[in-house]
Amino acid sequence: MNERPTPTGVVERLRGTLIVSCQAYPGEPMRDPDTMRRVALAARDGGAAGIRAQGLDDLRAVRGALDLPLIGLWKDGTEGVYITPTARHALAVLDAGADVVALDATGRPRPDGRPLAASIDAVRAAGGLVMADVSTYEEGVRAAALGAHLVGTTLSGYTPATYDRKAAGPDLDLVARLAGTLDVPVVAEGRIHTPAQAAEALERGAHAVVVGTAITHPTTLTGWFAAAVAAGRATAMAPTTASRCWWVV
Repeated sequence: MNERPTPTGVVERLRGTLIVSCQAYPGEPMRDPDTMRRVALAARDGGAAGIRAQGLDDLRAVRGALDLPLIGLWKDGTEGVYITPTARHALAVLDAGADVVALDATGRPRPDGRPLAASIDAVRAAGGLVMADVSTYEEGVRAAALGAHLVGTTLSGYTPATYDRKAAGPDLDLVARLAGTLDVPVVAEGRIHTPAQAAEALERGAHAVVVGTAITHPTTLTGWFAAAVAAGRATAMAPTTASRCWWVV
């Protein structure tokens, strides 16, 4: 097993870098810890400075394979607060090998009824770092005040309060606003689909950039290309004005 980076050095190691999110959804062919381990290794070889992974088995597999900073989370459920939703989940993620525990830091009620501070305090007491996944500026400010070490824009566009901001690309305005206010580093995450968008996120103040779907989710990538090809085929097969023949009698 590779030696883990010390918590005090993790944040600095991630400054100005690319973090790759290696996740697959339940029921997909790649939904397997060893596959995610291999995906993480491929991302490392491509230049990733950190990995974000989901699920205890995946975290253990990735931790045993590489020594990059590891951001971990545990998705439990499909609605509301389900990204590392309680202190129990957070401590399990830390125990599975994560250096940083990513958790939902939105203002929505948590499934165990306990406050966000309980999860942040538990991770800090255990010697881990916290990445607060937020959807709004106010949530980011609150998470930083509660002790989060990193604030990520992960959930912008994915909560009822921000559905109107779910554009095709990332919420770089939120990145810039948080980065211009907070004393803790801001991580740009969510719908970053091109290298240009990743670079712009850093230019607008992000400490690091997380990219997932555009690198590690072939089902979605294939869907993008398939839709474009279908649209191109439809255009190519449509009759043009020049090819039509109109008879007037």
